Amino acid sequence: MTQSINTTTMENDGELTEDEVFKCLSILGQSATGLQHTYLCLSVPGRDLKNVSILCNYIYLQKLELPYNKIKDLSCVSHMPHLIVLDASHNQLTDFFEFQPPKNLKEVNFSHNQMSVMKDLSAYSSLTKLILDYNSFSAIRGLEKCKRLSHLSLTHNNISRIRGLDHLPLRKLYLTGNVIQKIENLQTLRNLQVLDLSCNRIQSLSGLQNLHLLGNINLESNLISEVKEAAHLHDLILLREMNLLRNPVQDQDDYRLAVIFLLQHLIILDQHTVTAEEKVSAVNKYDPPLEVIAARDHMTHLVYQLMQPQVIFDSTLPSLDAPYPMLVLTGPQACGKRELAHKLCQEFSDYFAYGACHTTRGPYYGEEDGSDYHFVTEEEFQNMIQMGQFVQTMQYGGHWYGLSRETIERVAREGLACCVHMELEGVYSLKNSYFEPRYILLIPTVVDNYVCFLKARGFYSNAQMETAVSRIDLYSKINRESPGFFDNIIPCDDRAEAYQTLKQLVKEYLGLEEHGGGGDSSSVTPDNTSTNATGELLAANTTEATDLMDSYSRNYQNKIQAQMTPQETPAEMASNHRRQQLIREALSGKSPGAYAELFQRSAPTAPSSLASQSRPPPGPSSSQMRPVGLSAPDPDEDSSSEESRASSGLSMRSSAGALSAAQGSDTGSGPNIEPLDMSMLGQDQDSLRGHTDSGLTHDAPRSVSERVSPTLPSSPGRPGANVKPVLPPIPSGRKTNDSGSKQ
Repeated sequence: MTQSINTTTMENDGELTEDEVFKCLSILGQSATGLQHTYLCLSVPGRDLKNVSILCNYIYLQKLELPYNKIKDLSCVSHMPHLIVLDASHNQLTDFFEFQPPKNLKEVNFSHNQMSVMKDLSAYSSLTKLILDYNSFSAIRGLEKCKRLSHLSLTHNNISRIRGLDHLPLRKLYLTGNVIQKIENLQTLRNLQVLDLSCNRIQSLSGLQNLHLLGNINLESNLISEVKEAAHLHDLILLREMNLLRNPVQDQDDYRLAVIFLLQHLIILDQHTVTAEEKVSAVNKYDPPLEVIAARDHMTHLVYQLMQPQVIFDSTLPSLDAPYPMLVLTGPQACGKRELAHKLCQEFSDYFAYGACHTTRGPYYGEEDGSDYHFVTEEEFQNMIQMGQFVQTMQYGGHWYGLSRETIERVAREGLACCVHMELEGVYSLKNSYFEPRYILLIPTVVDNYVCFLKARGFYSNAQMETAVSRIDLYSKINRESPGFFDNIIPCDDRAEAYQTLKQLVKEYLGLEEHGGGGDSSSVTPDNTSTNATGELLAANTTEATDLMDSYSRNYQNKIQAQMTPQETPAEMASNHRRQQLIREALSGKSPGAYAELFQRSAPTAPSSLASQSRPPPGPSSSQMRPVGLSAPDPDEDSSSEESRASSGLSMRSSAGALSAAQGSDTGSGPNIEPLDMSMLGQDQDSLRGHTDSGLTHDAPRSVSERVSPTLPSSPGRPGANVKPVLPPIPSGRKTNDSGSKQ
C-alpha cells in the first residue's frame, strides 16, 4: 500500500524529506492489523537531522532507527501505535519519553543524549530493554511498574546509589562508569545473571550474596583491596566469569590462586581462562588434602635428614623382608589411644615399648614429660625439624606433634617393637615413610557417650569438643572410601572391652596362641603328625643362607601383586572358601601339606625374655641348630612329640589372613628356646629333595621349610591396602644373638 506522503522537499538543512524517507524504508510486510502491506522499518542514521516531524504520517512503522543525528524532538513517535523498537541514540534529546507510549514498545535506546531526569514509565508496560548510557542521570526512578524489563543499561551517568530496582525481572544490569560506592538493594533481583559495575568506587562485594543466578560479574577499575571480599560470592555456584582487573587486590601475593580457591566454579577470571592446574594448585595451597600435607612434611623431613651425617639405624633389620615392627593406635581426640597404648606396653613388655611423641602444647592434668609426651616449645620443635630429627609431624588444634627418630631408635635398641598413638594427620604422614606399621583405629560409636566423656575430663572447650565429634565422621569416611587404610577397627565406647579386643588382636598379630595345656613338655601340632625326621631335617639345613636380594625381590613382587589384586568376585570368594576348607583339613591332620604351602612368612627370633634363658654350650650339637619353638630333645619322647616341637615355630593364622610371625609360649614353664636361623626358611626345594631321596619316602611328612614356600605370594589385599600380612618380626634378643655368634 502507498501511504499518503506530503510531497515537499527539504527546504531547510536538517529536515527529513519524503525522498530521504523513501530511500530508507525497508522490510515490506503486513501491517499490525493484517489488512494491508507496508514498510515496517525505517533507518536514517548519521544525516544530521533536526526535524523528523514528517514521520507522523508513518503510522505503521514497527522499527525506527535515528542514531547519530541532532534530533531534539521525538513527538512523532506518538503517532506510531505499533512501534516495537526505537533507537534514538547519539542525538540531542533532553526530554525523557516525551511522546505518547506506543502500546507494544519493547526496546528503547536513548544512549548518548542529554537527559538528566528519569520519569515514571508505568505506561510502558511492555518495555523489556532500556539503554540510557552516557546521559546525566543521577538517580534511578520510574521503573517500578516495568514488570517485563529484563535489560537495563545506565552506564556512564552520575548515579551514586543503586535503588529503584526492587522486584524487577532484570537479567542484565549495566552500571559502568558511575560513582557507586556500595552494592545495595539488589537482593530482590532474583533473575539477575549479568552485572557490570566496572569503573565505580566499590570497596566491598557484600550485597551480592542472594543473587544465586548470577553468572557474570565485572568489577574492573574499582577499589577492592582484600581477597577475602570474594568470600561473599562463595555460594553463587553459577558464577562463571569475573573481572577484577585494575583493583588494588591484584597487588597481593598469589591473588589469582586465592580468588580461584574461594570461587572454584569460575572458568574465566580477569578475562583469562582458569585452568585445571590452577584449581589444583589453589586447593593445595590454601586447603590441601591430608595426603598433600603429609607428602610435603615427608619431603621436608627427608631433605633435612639427608643434610645430617648418615648412620645405620637400629630400627633397620638385617633382613630386607622384615620392616621394623610398629603398632600405631589412631582415632579422635580423647578416644583412649594413649591409655590403651600404655596398658598394652605394660602387659606385653617383652614385645612392645611406648614411643612418646613431641608436642608444643602444654601438659594436661596427669600427663608426665617424657612418659606421655615430650613437651617442648615452638622454637625447640622447629629446630628439631631443621635438624632432621622427625620421622613424621602434624598440626592439630593449633599445636605441633611429631614422632622423632630417636624415639623409635630408643625402642629398637632394646630389641622391641614401638607402639605409638597419633591423629589421622600423623597416620597420613607416617604412611609416606618407609615404615610399615599396623594401624588400628579406635572409634566411638555412641556420640552422646563420647561427648559426655569429653565434658567429664574438663580439658576441652566447646569448640574443641565440636571439632573432636566432627572428626568421627572423617575417620569413618576415610575407612569407607579407602579400604585397607586401617588394618583393624575397634569400638572404644567401653575402654575395658576395647582393650580386651586390642589385646586379643595383638596376640593374633604376634602369634601368641595357646597350644595345649598343662606342664607336659610335649605339645600338639595343628596336624597331629609325627615329625621326628622333619625336625632332624630342619636342624641339618639351618646352616644354608638365603640370598637377601632374592628374598627382597620376592617380597617386593608379592606386595605389588597383592596391592594390584582387584576386589574379590563371587568366584574368587568361592575359591578362597575352598582354600580355607583345605586349611581346616590341614589343621585336623587330613592334608598336612596344603596348609603350610599357603604361607611364606619367615619366623622371627624369640623375645628377649625367652632368648635370655639358659643357652647350651657351643659345639656341633644339634641343639644349637634348633629354631624357635623347638624344645630340647628328650630320649624318652617319641617322634610325635618331636614333630610337635618342630611345628610350634608356626602359629595360627592371624586376623589379617596370613601366618603370624612371632612365637607365643609360657616363659615360666616352657623349655629353653634358641633363636631361629632366618636363612632356614629361604632354602630351595632342591636341597630338600635331596634329603627326601636319601631317607624319606613320599608318604613321610614334609619339613616345615618345604611346606613354607618362599615363592608363593601372600594373601591378596584390598585395593589401597598397605599389604602387611603379619606384624613384622620383633628383633628381640639382638644383643644375645650377637654374643652367641661371637661364641
